[in-house]
Amino acid sequence: MTTLAAGGLRAFQWRGLAAPLFIVMVLAMMILPLPPLLLDMLFTFNIALALIVLLAAVYANRPLDFAALPTVLLLTTLLRLSLNVASTRVVLMNGHTGPDAAGKVIEAFGHFLVGGNFAVGLVVFLILVVINFVVITKGAGRIAEVSARFTLDAMPGKQMAIDADLNAGQITDVEAKKRRAEISQEADFYGAMDGASKFVRGDAIAGILILVINIVGGLAIGIIQHDLSFARATDNYVLLAIGDGLVAQIPALVISVAAGLVVSRVASSEDKEDLGAQVARQLAANPQTLMVTGAVLVALGAIPGMPHMAFLLFGATALWLGRWRWRAEATRVAQPAAAAPAADAAEASWDDLAPVDVLGLEVGFRLIALVDRASDGDLLKRIKGIRKKFAQEVGFLPPQVHIRDNLDLSPNAYRITVKGVSVGEGEVYAGLWMAINPGNAQGNLPGTPGRDPAFGLPAIWIEPGLRDTALSTGHTVVDAGTVIATHLNHLMQSHASLLLGRAETQGLIEHANRLSPKLTDDLIPKLISLATFKRVLAGLLEEGVHLRDLRTIVDTLTETAARSTDAAELLAATRVALGRAIIGGLSSGRGDAEMLVLEPELERMLAQAAGAGDALAIEPGLAESMLRELAAASERLENRGVQSALLVPDKLRAALSRLVRRTCPRVRVIAHAEVPEALNIRVAAVIGARAALPA
Repeated sequence: MTTLAAGGLRAFQWRGLAAPLFIVMVLAMMILPLPPLLLDMLFTFNIALALIVLLAAVYANRPLDFAALPTVLLLTTLLRLSLNVASTRVVLMNGHTGPDAAGKVIEAFGHFLVGGNFAVGLVVFLILVVINFVVITKGAGRIAEVSARFTLDAMPGKQMAIDADLNAGQITDVEAKKRRAEISQEADFYGAMDGASKFVRGDAIAGILILVINIVGGLAIGIIQHDLSFARATDNYVLLAIGDGLVAQIPALVISVAAGLVVSRVASSEDKEDLGAQVARQLAANPQTLMVTGAVLVALGAIPGMPHMAFLLFGATALWLGRWRWRAEATRVAQPAAAAPAADAAEASWDDLAPVDVLGLEVGFRLIALVDRASDGDLLKRIKGIRKKFAQEVGFLPPQVHIRDNLDLSPNAYRITVKGVSVGEGEVYAGLWMAINPGNAQGNLPGTPGRDPAFGLPAIWIEPGLRDTALSTGHTVVDAGTVIATHLNHLMQSHASLLLGRAETQGLIEHANRLSPKLTDDLIPKLISLATFKRVLAGLLEEGVHLRDLRTIVDTLTETAARSTDAAELLAATRVALGRAIIGGLSSGRGDAEMLVLEPELERMLAQAAGAGDALAIEPGLAESMLRELAAASERLENRGVQSALLVPDKLRAALSRLVRRTCPRVRVIAHAEVPEALNIRVAAVIGARAALPA
């Protein structure tokens, strides 16, 4: 263990000394004279280093995987400049001896690459400088500058997103710290790349100046000091200067390309592809691209005078690749069943369970525009207004309405669900208007017959141009969004008891305690449980009693719960306390109200048949006859515009309410104790065993 630790410590020390030693050696190259053999070794090392940097950039999955690139640019630029200084010294001192005075590498670049023609070499050198300086380095620098600016601008939003994910429990503290560090490192990287591009730009300018100095200085030294002819001096010094410039500019160009590849790479943190795999996959992703390219090349190859072999060869290759990609894509799409066993083989988890929407709205595909913000559909605003109105009228905030499209429905149909069960359906036509006949409309309108889904009134769908005509004939005209909104509001009112869940009850209590601190502290959970409180509230909502007067409800339950915690008794006591609100809709405004009553003999029979709770054991024939008479009397009252109500003894109210609610949902069943003393009751009809007798 001691030996391994000592070896690791020594390796760490040498690794830490590598960068300082490299910098010291580079600076020493500028000062100390180097022999030609060592120059060859260093120039070869410079080319190898440039290739390593290029390949590292190509195989990096993300820009941050090569975060040391700015520093590498500085070090390689410093190395090239040092080699230029060292080679310049050798060229000027020994250039008169021949073209191999500065080593074999410079001689090879001066003779073999440009054919020994210094004019060609000068042009090639200038072209390389322009490509490096104007095209690659400038573009990479601009990309780095813009990326750094955008990254800094996006940092606050990314930090807030990380904090939100951390607070939501989606990531851990370790993951949050890692993501924050990556954001900071990304901004630092692009900022450093923006500055490092200036190194390459300065290196290109220095290369031009060094080339001019080598040519002018070499000619002067060769002609003046060594008595060479102008032609001999030009042949020696100019070719050496051009070879020196080329041997430095080619690695510089390679490293500039590497920098451009890194800063122009767009990849996510989950992307595991290198640059070559990413480009190849995206270029060949669409087989149509390859096939159209191949067709164009073949067409060009058929033109007389064109190099037919080249165009036809590459055109045929592109067509073959496109056809191969098309077959592979068709095979993948045609075999969805092959992937099914893999999906079935996956273990089931709790994530496979989708929660049931408490309140849902499903629409056909032609109605999507009504609930789409991008299409300026106003149904979403109407639904928000419905929820607000419901909360103000009923007394609690209903659940959110979850809207989704359902391809199983007909294109113009919609469905309203409560706890996953359909409670209402309808069909509307987007872009048309529904003209509803309230009963006194005159004339016939051209259009599609229909029916108001909320109240069942006859209606007809008309074109927008007929709207004024329909209004003038007494029709009520509404658009498709209003039809759905009205139907939804009606069903929410009639199913309010199902919409009141434990979460809504808890929210109602918290809201009441904010308005009246400690309002429910003595009731829940000291006297009754939250479940019992919810059951009482649901019983009120089931019979159309709203919860706006929560203070009276809580006070009554607090007093009654001291004697009994039975939900039925608590509900009955609460209804008595809310009697004025219950009867309020039945009063005519003159201090009296019309109600239906039971015949005394029938009342006695029902009292004998009443059992515990809301059980009522009566003969089916008697119940059918009574309900038929009640429905007829209720219809006569409603035709006169009077809300129908049946007044019964307190003992019978719960049982009769349950029985009547199934067949006559509009009839309210009122107990004697719920009627305020100041209200005068006028008997509208007497419900008997065989007939309804007028008062």
